[in-house]
Amino acid sequence: MSLSIVHTRAALGVNAPAITIEVHISNGLPGLTMVGLPETTVKEARDRVRSAVINSGYEFPAKKITINLAPADLPKEGGRYDLPIAVALLAASE
Repeated sequence: MSLSIVHTRAALGVNAPAITIEVHISNGLPGLTMVGLPETTVKEARDRVRSAVINSGYEFPAKKITINLAPADLPKEGGRYDLPIAVALLAASE
């Protein structure tokens, strides 16, 4: 069971509120769950991140993966979270 936390920023007009990405990897049925009000493009990040991790020569964990995008009341959209999610996933899988 491991946890990784990565800090990033969102683009909300002229503001850039702080976003915390937490990745928790634990034993259980393999799968990836994303919570924290992700829009459709952010939900699709699971496929993009999985492909990027595998094609970079790393092993994608075959465990239960939970990704939390905080704060939960701020909508997250776009592909800007792919890199921080991948970094947090690789850090948690060490």
